[in-house]
Amino acid sequence: MSVPGHTPPAVPATPGKERDKSVSIRDVAKAAGVSHQTVSRVINDHPNVKTETRQRVEDAIRTLGFRRNAAAFALASGVTKAVTVLTSSTILYGYAATLQGLEEAARTAGYIPGIRVLTPEDDLDRTVQKVAESSHGILVIAFDRLGMAALERIPSNVPCAAAVEAPPPGQTPDRPGVWIDDRAAAQTATEHLLGLGHPTVHYVAIPASTGSRRSATPRAEGWLRALRAVGVTPPAPVGDGWDASAGYTAGRELARDPGVTAIMCGNDDLALGVLRALHEAGRSVPDDVSLVGFDDSPLSRFVTPALTTVRMDFPGLGRATFALLRSQLDPQYQPPDPAVVGTDLIVRESTGSHHV
Repeated sequence: MSVPGHTPPAVPATPGKERDKSVSIRDVAKAAGVSHQTVSRVINDHPNVKTETRQRVEDAIRTLGFRRNAAAFALASGVTKAVTVLTSSTILYGYAATLQGLEEAARTAGYIPGIRVLTPEDDLDRTVQKVAESSHGILVIAFDRLGMAALERIPSNVPCAAAVEAPPPGQTPDRPGVWIDDRAAAQTATEHLLGLGHPTVHYVAIPASTGSRRSATPRAEGWLRALRAVGVTPPAPVGDGWDASAGYTAGRELARDPGVTAIMCGNDDLALGVLRALHEAGRSVPDDVSLVGFDDSPLSRFVTPALTTVRMDFPGLGRATFALLRSQLDPQYQPPDPAVVGTDLIVRESTGSHHV
């Protein structure tokens, strides 16, 4: 069941490098009709620059393809071998545990990791540009649309690596990436519930990193695959969030249907919300409804009943992602086989046999 993957950089990240080297800060200043000190202030996001002037400088930077030399920046700032992680969350368990693996691996290798938390209000083009100018390389936790949008904006000549959703079978992401096969893991979890005699399994969805369909994530696809393999028409997924509140809302909807006897959730936070909703509706877990989570967050084994879930090696995913970036920054470094990234179904108290 441990079928991870990764996309190595097919070609060293060099397109456009010669062009960038030939463009200096004085070239940008000349094109924008300002002093090189003004260009420096714009690059460093100094507030005392008129909006019109800032726009002219940023237009010149884009037109000329200028990118600040990360090594020169490091010497000037006293920071060496800096890398930056782009992520939309540092709170949700999968993000936080992946970030932990990234940070530990970076520090062990002598790199200084920084974190830039993305928000929907960000100007992603500008954010990515500034991170690219001040870092030797970029790491992206691209589990959601915001992370994927940032990854797509990273210039091709900037070393980068991403932790991503598992791509469709036989495909690989366009940018260097590492993933865990949660598609296969979700199929195994669904098969576990079907094997307990449940006629079908309902799914509480997490948002997709691309597209808008609830069934577009690898976890949803694994759930669908398991149901269709035994000739069961999948019920419509419910929910579209990450946290316990979204799970609670979806759980209240499912609790009203007496035909619901088995539920798989896209993560453990959702499962905790569903568990509360079922309790309030007077439906016992696992006697009336079996419940499976995903990720094996630290709280999952301490709730009552202890949650059956899929254990994801997020710290291992983070370490493998950093190794992929390091292989671009250090030609002498050979990254280890990313097969250390795996999944396991952890059966606890929240699932049981279906009684007709």
